[in-house]
Amino acid sequence: MPEAKYNRVLLKFSGEAVAGDDDHGIDPKILDQMAQSVKVTKELGVQIGVVIGGGNLFRGEKLNKAGMDRVAGDHMGMLATVINGIALRDSLERAGVKTRVMSAISISGLVEHYDRRLAIQLLNDGFVVIFTAGTGNPFFTTDTAGCLRAIETQSDLMLKATRVDGVYDSDPLTNPNATFYSELTFDEAIVKNLKVMDATSLTLARDHGLPIKVFNVNTKDGLKDIILGKNLGTLIS
Repeated sequence: MPEAKYNRVLLKFSGEAVAGDDDHGIDPKILDQMAQSVKVTKELGVQIGVVIGGGNLFRGEKLNKAGMDRVAGDHMGMLATVINGIALRDSLERAGVKTRVMSAISISGLVEHYDRRLAIQLLNDGFVVIFTAGTGNPFFTTDTAGCLRAIETQSDLMLKATRVDGVYDSDPLTNPNATFYSELTFDEAIVKNLKVMDATSLTLARDHGLPIKVFNVNTKDGLKDIILGKNLGTLIS
């Protein structure tokens, strides 16, 4: 069996990725594809934590512009990530992968409240752990939550799954001449304002030495290949 380059990773899925070709809702086929990708990668012996966004179900900033209180909107967004986490857990368990969902806000009876020591123990015991509800605080993105959970669980790498092949200087979906970056420093990503992640996320990762790999979630065996050390996507370090 090929040897994994990493022992423990944190995988960040956007909510939009869960929606598939639609802009809204949950596509069960996409969830099953994600679950299979995680299963194949986990069979290499790597421990996997997951953070998932909620933009496919709710985006607080849009209602904030319409007058809704930002904190209320962010709290609703946190609940959206819990819904996605439960849906992904279902797909993973149907694929035969032991999975637990943890939430940064207490939702007794549905998911477990986040506990760092328990999360690390579950990862060591072979569970995939899905971290939901962001950081549990308003004004922070799920990218920041991903960096935070990766650092807390002592992950070797954070993987950010997107709809494009990595980081570009502009949106490659609208600009066919966009320049692709195979490697970036954190400071370059921040100064160039490349929009791959917010500055809070990048600064947190930089200050704690957490490398980030940005890759296309639709690339066949992309996650597995990265774990095996193949040069896919963009490395920010």
